[in-house]
Formats: sequence, structure tokens, C-alpha cells
Amino acid sequence: MYLIRFRFHFPTFCLLIELFSISSKILVDAKSSYKHQHRYKYEDHSLGRALAFAASAPTPKSKGKGPSKSKGPKPIPSEYWPSRFPAQDHCSKCGLCETSYVKHVKTSCAFLGEGMARIDKLEERVHGSRRTDHENKNGMNDNDGHFGVLNQPILLARGVEVDAQWSGVVTGIAISMLESDMVDAVVCIASGDNDNDKDGNKLPAMASSSEPVPILARTVEELQRGKGVKPALAPSLRILDKIRDDPSIRRLLFCGVGCAVQAFRALQNDPEAMESLGLDEDGGVFVLGTNCADNSPSQGAARNFISEGIGIGENNVGDVMGYEFMQDFKVHVKMRSNGSDGDSDEPKSKEGENGDTYVYEKLPYFCLPGSIAQSSIADSCKACFDYTNALADVVVGYMGAPIDKNFSMNTSYQTLAIRNDRGMKMVHAALERETPRISLHGEAQGSGSYEAFVMSTVENDAIVMSMAGQTPPEEGMPKWIGNIVAAIVTRLSPKGMNFARYSIDYHLLRNYLYVLYTWGEERAELSVPLYAKVIVGEYLKSSRSFRELKDAVLEQREL
Repeated sequence: MYLIRFRFHFPTFCLLIELFSISSKILVDAKSSYKHQHRYKYEDHSLGRALAFAASAPTPKSKGKGPSKSKGPKPIPSEYWPSRFPAQDHCSKCGLCETSYVKHVKTSCAFLGEGMARIDKLEERVHGSRRTDHENKNGMNDNDGHFGVLNQPILLARGVEVDAQWSGVVTGIAISMLESDMVDAVVCIASGDNDNDKDGNKLPAMASSSEPVPILARTVEELQRGKGVKPALAPSLRILDKIRDDPSIRRLLFCGVGCAVQAFRALQNDPEAMESLGLDEDGGVFVLGTNCADNSPSQGAARNFISEGIGIGENNVGDVMGYEFMQDFKVHVKMRSNGSDGDSDEPKSKEGENGDTYVYEKLPYFCLPGSIAQSSIADSCKACFDYTNALADVVVGYMGAPIDKNFSMNTSYQTLAIRNDRGMKMVHAALERETPRISLHGEAQGSGSYEAFVMSTVENDAIVMSMAGQTPPEEGMPKWIGNIVAAIVTRLSPKGMNFARYSIDYHLLRNYLYVLYTWGEERAELSVPLYAKVIVGEYLKSSRSFRELKDAVLEQREL
């Protein structure tokens, strides 16, 4: 009955819903299809050419903790991204290949060879346990299958950081670890050097036109440069050679998204790489992750999405503090007010340390123009199966948190997934202070069916439609209609943790079809993690339409 009502009222609502994570770069013409179809049949040759280029590039001699890195492949200059990088168009710009550790790319990269299927083996080595054998359970309701290894149920948390994009949970944990001397340095992502406005004032991270850059933060002031989400590919691992060359860094906190964390964990699992980095293997390395899906390929692409897709306007982009695709099926854009009221129904809120006033502009997903999707999502993100950052010790996100009518990012709950004992120590560092930097608010809850929502979304996803030989729509709904649709869909949709399950399953299914279309069945079988195969398998068993989509995608691949 639920599914019938849903389809009766909203036969078109999902046509643009996949944009809920800035996701719908459309593969439209046959020439592009042919390019994707054939390029990866020769990936080994492309990888060989990339490594040959790396071997010929000049690099300074190592002066650090480990042996000289003058032999073997050399760092690949960033200006050659992506064409001369081993994963080419599917390179997530994690930064590994821009260091002397490029020689480990074949066994570390999330988008080469076994790819993210390496997570299956690495999880037990990292966390000391593996996901439950969820094939013998009810599958799609299994926490391990969706969210990864968990030390305890996922919690709700808030931070207390001023001027954070959200409430500062990530920043609060990182600062606490520095202040309590748990680590010598923190790897995080900051905005680049070109992040001042025309008057020389510092722009917010989102407003900056510069590309994200990794930093080694040793003080609270340095660490606060990393505040805010940078919705673009970021080279977190570019900092590896600096870590190697600094003998004072033995204990490290690495902050990153799934693909960068996987490469970092693979290096940890390599005795030669760990000896070279000189990090304390006995509890000296911590990883703080965030949930991640569908990043823009660059900071410029993210700015373009805000100015043209959301309609903020180029002159006002400098006021944008951040944006997120939220559980009410709207894009929330947090802005400095500058005298503007933002959406007329949205209250202003004072969040800044100087009493600055912020407003939220909100646009229903369904109103986004189809044309903006072309440049808004990186190819690597469409081949990703690690939304939940499976190999981090602690993961912070928001998709499983509740949202209410008076939502604002600075007061919202976020989810906290603690995967192991190291993760517990990290969280306790922020809690066990005279003035705690985060607060916990019980277990995250969920309600509502999500499987029907998943299939409706996948069936009408612009990327999937294109791969299946269909034509996606170009125009979004008028805003007043979009607001009505968003309100009703929000009422019907799953809530809390079940909304998170919906989002995870949607991305897994869409990306599974993408790797089938781009790389073929053999490579998909090799590179898709077991937990993703189990979830995909459940839908293949239960949904005729998903089976038909798979067949259509494979048929289009052969054209």
C-alpha cells in the first residue's frame, strides 16, 4: 500500500532525487560511451604508462626517517592529474601518487585492481574483528552490512566549536587529541593560499576558489584552518613525505574520507612503508573519518554548483559557509546574511564568534537543473563503495541523525560510529575534559521502510537512466512545486538510521551499475566489496526492475 501511494502521488519525484548528493554527471553521447567502454580493457597498459612516467620524473633525495626513496617510481606532479595518474579518470586525487610512496599504488589505490574489495581483508586487520556474517541474517537490516564494524551502537553527538560548518564534532575530537598529547600532529584538509576576498579578508572554506590542501597541524590554531567541509576531491596523502622527513612525528591523527583512508591503511599494512614513515606502530596511529559520497572533482566545480545550480549567484558565493544535501530532500546552503533574510520562512541564527548572523537558503532537490549535473560529480565517486568510511577508527556523519523544522547545522545532531578501542580513546579525549568539546545524546534511531524508496530512486536516477539507454530530464521543477513535493516525500520517507540505510543502498546500487557499465562484469566481481555484493544481491533477488536495469546497462555497454 505504501509503495502504491508513493507511486500514485509522485511518478516523477525521483527524476532528480539522485542529485541529493550532488550526483548526476550524465553520460550522454555514444562517443563518450565508447570511450568508457574500451579504455579500461587496457587499464594495465595505462597503469604501466603512468608508472613509467612516475619513474622518469625528478624528485629530491629523501632525508627522513626511512631509507632513500630515490629509486623506483617518482612522485607525479599534480598538474598532470588525471591523465598521467594510474587510475586516470577514476583517480580520486587522494595524494598518494604525488609522493614517493607512489610505488605502492597498485596495492593501495581504491580504484585499481581489487580496489575497494581490499576492505574485506583490511577491516579485520585494522579493527581486530570483521563484519558479522550478514549473509545468514536478514541482510538489509544488518548494521554491520550497512555501517561496518562497530564497537557499539551508532551514537548521536554535538560539538561546541564556534564558526564550524556543523557543530564541530570532528574539530573537537582532533583538538582534544592534540591538547591531551595523544598525537604529535594531525593531517587535515585546509583551503589553499588563494582564499581571500577582493579586500584581502579570509574567505570561508566553501567560498574559497582555491583547491583543498593537506596540512600537518601541530597547534589548535593550525588545526582550525581545517574547519568546514570541502566538497571536492582532496589530496590528504600528499603530506606523506613530510611525515617521513620529520623525526618528531611518531604519533599521528589522520583525518580523511574513505578512499584516502583505504590507501593510508594499506600503507600501514606494508612493513616497508611503515618503517619509512617512522610512525609508532603500537597505538601511535589514529584515523578520524567522515561519511562521504559524490564529491565535486574540484573546488571550482563545487562553487559552480552553488552559483548556477542553487542560484546563489557568483557575487554571493563568497558568503557561503557550506552546503549539504539533507534528509528533507532539500539542499541547505549556510550563508553569512549580509542583510539578506535568506528563505523568508527560515530564521536567522547567530553562530559566529563575533555574533555574525547566518541564514539558510534551501532548494528542493527536484528543482535542480539537469544540466548542472554534468560537472558536479567526480568519476571516482561513482565507482566508490565506501560511503561509511569502513577503515577509520571513528566516523562522523549526519545522514542517520534526526532533522526537524527548525534545523540549523550548528545545533544539529551528528552520528558517531566508533569502530574499535582506539576510537573509544579518541572520543573519550573530547569528553573527559573540564569543558567537554563534544556531547553524546544516546543511540541513533530509525523508522520507516526504505527499500521501495531505494528502487524508486535508482530507477529514476539520471546516471542510471543514461547508462540504460534512456534520456534523463534537463529541467527541474518550479520551486513552489518542488517545495510541495519535498514536504510530502519527507513525510513518507524513512527517518534517522533508516534514511541512512536508504542513502547507502541507493549509492551502492547506482555505483554497482556504473562499474558494470564502465569496467564490465569481470572487474566488478573483482573490485566490489563483499558487503556491497550482499546488499546488491538482495535487490537482485527481490526486484525485477533492478534485474532489468542491470541487463539494460550491460546491453548498452556492448553497443
